[in-house]
Amino acid sequence: MQSGGVEFSLLSQAARPIPGLAGARKLLRDGVDADLLLTLAAQHGVRPLLLRCFAGIDWEGVSADLRQGLEAFHKRHLTRALSLTDELLKSAAALKSAHIPFATFKGPALAFELYGDLASREYADIDLVVPVELMEPAEQALAGMGYFSSQGDWAFRQAFLRHQRQYALVRDERDAAIDLHWNFSSVALPFPVVAEEIWTTLGATRLGGRTVPILSRENLALLLAGHGTKEAWRRLVWVCDFAMLIEQSPNLDWLSIHRRARAHGCGDAVLLACAMAAGLLETPVPHALKAVVERSCRVRRIAKRLIDRLRTTIPEQVRREPLEDALLCDRLSDRLKAWITLGFTPTPSDYEALPLPPSLWPLYRITRPLRLGVELVVKGLRRCLRMLPAET
Repeated sequence: MQSGGVEFSLLSQAARPIPGLAGARKLLRDGVDADLLLTLAAQHGVRPLLLRCFAGIDWEGVSADLRQGLEAFHKRHLTRALSLTDELLKSAAALKSAHIPFATFKGPALAFELYGDLASREYADIDLVVPVELMEPAEQALAGMGYFSSQGDWAFRQAFLRHQRQYALVRDERDAAIDLHWNFSSVALPFPVVAEEIWTTLGATRLGGRTVPILSRENLALLLAGHGTKEAWRRLVWVCDFAMLIEQSPNLDWLSIHRRARAHGCGDAVLLACAMAAGLLETPVPHALKAVVERSCRVRRIAKRLIDRLRTTIPEQVRREPLEDALLCDRLSDRLKAWITLGFTPTPSDYEALPLPPSLWPLYRITRPLRLGVELVVKGLRRCLRMLPAET
C-alpha cells in the first residue's frame, strides 16, 4: 500500500484542535484517494476528527462513498462508546462497593474530557489504575461482573507479566476489556508520572449522570507525554490528545510538569510531545517550554525522525525499532539499564518458545538472553545475505 502523503496531510488538517478547514478544502479539491484516507484515518484513530472536519465544511468535495463510510463508522462507534461507558460505570460501582480507590484514564473519560463527548475519540477498552496492594482484591471485584484474565492464571501472570504492571481482563458475553493497572509503565522503564503521585490530586468527570475519578490535568499531561513517547508516537491520535490538552489548558504550569518528568528521568518526553504537536498539528509549544525545546538537540532530532516516519509510512507497516520504548529515558545510563532489565525479564514469548514446568520457570532468566542473542545473530546474517549481489 502507498504511504498516502496527501491523505496524511488531510488528516493532519482535520486533527488539529481547531480543524484546518481551508487546508482540508484545498486538499480535497486537489484530489485524495478515499479508500486510502479511510484506511489511514482508522489506523491513526482519528475518524471522529475527520468527521468533525468534513461537517465543518458541509462535506464540500467529499465523495459519496467516503461520506457513507465515515457515517457508517460513526453509528458503530457511538454504539460501542455507549457500551464501554456503561461497562466503565459498572466497574466503578463494583470497585467503590469493595472500598478500592481507583482512577480511570484514556477510554470514555479521556474522550469526554478532551473532546467534549464520548464518541469524539476512538478507543477499544477501559483503563483503570488501583493501588498495587489492592490489585488482587480489585481483580476479584471485577470478577464478580464476569471479567477474567485472558493471559493465564495468577501464577503465570506473576512469572511472565508482572513486570508490565498491568493485566488484561475480558468478558465472554460482552465485547469489553479492562486493562487493570497498578502503574503506568513496565519495571524496566522510567515514566514521567508514577501511580503513587496521583491519589492526592485526583479530578472527577460526569459520565452518564455519575461521577468517576480521573487524573488531574497535570498528571494527564505527564501520562500522555509518556505514553506517546513509549510508543514512539506511531499514531496521530496520541499527538492529537496532547495537542488538545495544550489547547484546553493554557494555565498549566508547564515548567513544573517538565521538572516532575525530569525528576523521573523522562523530561525529554514532555518536550518531545510538545515538538510532535507543533510539527504535525501546528499547536504552539507552551511559552514556558519553547526555549527548552529549541535548546534540546536530542528532542528536535527525534521529533524530525518520528514526524518524517509518520508522514511517509502507514502505521501497519511501521516496524518498531528494538527497545524503541527506551526513548523515554533521558540518560544513556537509564537506557542501558532498561535494555539489560528487558533482556533478562521473562515474557510469555519465552514460555511459548520453550515450555517448562513451573518449578523450572526461574531458568528463563538464563534462556531468555540466550534466545534473544541467537535471534539477533540470525537477523544480522539475513540482513547480510540480502546485501550480497545477486547471481547473474
